[in-house]
Amino acid sequence: MRKISKAAVACLLITARMFAQETEAPTPREKALLDRIDQLEHRLAAIEQKLGEPTAPAAVAPVASTMAPAPENAQPSGTPAVDAAQTTPQTTPTLPMLPGGTTLNVLFDGYYDYNFNYPIGRVNLLRAYDVLSNSFNLNQADVVIENAPDAANGKRWGARVDLQWGQATETLQGNPANEPRPGIYQNIFQAFGTYVFPVANNGLTIDFGKWSSSLGIEGNYNKDQINYSRSYWFDFLPFYHEGLRAAYKINDQVTFNYWMDNGTQQTEAFNNYKDELFGFTIQPAKTVTWNVNYYLGQEHPDTIYNVTGPTAVGDLQGVGFTPIVNPPKGKLDILDSYAIWQASPKWTVAAEADYVVERYQTTSAPVETWGGALYARDQVTSRVALGARAEYMHDGGLFSGVDQALKETTFTFEYKLMDNLIVRDEWRRDFSNHPYFYTSVGDILKKEQNTATMGLIFWFGQKAGSW
Repeated sequence: MRKISKAAVACLLITARMFAQETEAPTPREKALLDRIDQLEHRLAAIEQKLGEPTAPAAVAPVASTMAPAPENAQPSGTPAVDAAQTTPQTTPTLPMLPGGTTLNVLFDGYYDYNFNYPIGRVNLLRAYDVLSNSFNLNQADVVIENAPDAANGKRWGARVDLQWGQATETLQGNPANEPRPGIYQNIFQAFGTYVFPVANNGLTIDFGKWSSSLGIEGNYNKDQINYSRSYWFDFLPFYHEGLRAAYKINDQVTFNYWMDNGTQQTEAFNNYKDELFGFTIQPAKTVTWNVNYYLGQEHPDTIYNVTGPTAVGDLQGVGFTPIVNPPKGKLDILDSYAIWQASPKWTVAAEADYVVERYQTTSAPVETWGGALYARDQVTSRVALGARAEYMHDGGLFSGVDQALKETTFTFEYKLMDNLIVRDEWRRDFSNHPYFYTSVGDILKKEQNTATMGLIFWFGQKAGSW
């Protein structure tokens, strides 16, 4: 389209008006030209009016949260839960150095926690993120870069990278029991590419790389959760996987999910077995989403890393290792199910149930952990929300290392200071049927742990909805 400057259009209009005034009886061709000039005048006035007024942000429908990683995040095997943050998406100019459709997003999440047990080391036991009491803490700082696929408009590829720093990083990715070399990948929470194959009517979505696990209803980013603290089940079930995952939408109600990965919390494999997941996402009604997952793995290493001296049999980029003779090959089975019901525009209800069994050797007696959680959220006003969680875990020792019955209740008050800044005040009570929680005296334990927490979450970027 040829661009005509405003001055040139004005000259054209003036000349045409003079021509029109001097002509008493315009010909049909001249009359058509005058009509066209009138149209240009109206268009120019509309353009001037539009340029002179501020442009309002485009309204975008709220997207459900990432209590489990969501499909719109190119994470096909997860199901969104509750849009806890109730954010208002904002339009941001596209950054010229990034490809079209790429979003750059930043999040800060910090908290102060008070533990009424006055525990030694200020440690909150059985917490995934709010791990320290009587301390100002950086839970996590995140940078998320995403270019999502858009198959409906012919763009079948995409990619996403999530970088993370802070206490949450140590919880999620700093465990040498799972990662042979955790330092290499510790700040890369997610990094995967996506391609949507033109299969049948809905396409087959394939991701390859490292992605956040969607076993369990809760997710990483606090802005998308009901509560500030995380449940036992979030802390117990896998945080991430490295490998291949696929999602095929059979129809508007059912999506089939499949994974093949290195294992739970394994960016690099520590044995030759490849874990698998088989699952369904079912949406019987617009207000109800139900996920059912079965995960089969083998979480016992066949190699010991970071070995020095003569015991090191081999070397991997400067890290000594030695094979384990006759390594254990017992399996891990996880049956995970959760459902979300948007009961009304203000009320959200959710539930989760899990059964986990693991064997050390194939012939060993199984160790079991099972239980579940209930959630509710009331969006009282546009700025105020109330959230609650109650959960139970019969832990055979897989989670806490002790055979005990764990329970917790959490009540959360949320206030939105602005669209991208929320404060959460939270009261939580953990309790067990055995003395387990720290006190101010090292050899004295209590059956309960009560904490009060204030969390602050701030984020900005072009990505709308849940992360």
